Amino acid sequence: MNLEFNVKDNKLIVYMRGELDHHSAEEVRNKIDDRLDRESLNKLIMDFSGVSFMDSSGIGVVIGRYKKLNSADGSVCIVGAINSVKRVFELSGMFKIIGLYDSVAEALQNI
Repeated sequence: MNLEFNVKDNKLIVYMRGELDHHSAEEVRNKIDDRLDRESLNKLIMDFSGVSFMDSSGIGVVIGRYKKLNSADGSVCIVGAINSVKRVFELSGMFKIIGLYDSVAEALQNI
């Protein structure tokens, strides 16, 4: 899993490429948390457009960031998930608590 970070309007944008599964989940979790803590940010946009596969470990990564940021009056949203990844989110019920946007620009306006 390859991660790229960008900060815009006090919001952390994470561009992810590869597979988010039990092999990569812990590293992704640690890198995102480190960046959020280091930059004292409480809004996270996760760009899934480059994620080709995700299993339940990916749900754990997202829900963990949601809990962390929600307790700090922050928020998390998802951008650009392909259909198979979106389906995993839908089945888990995540979209009841986490927003899904078509683009990073749209997410920046709404979180």
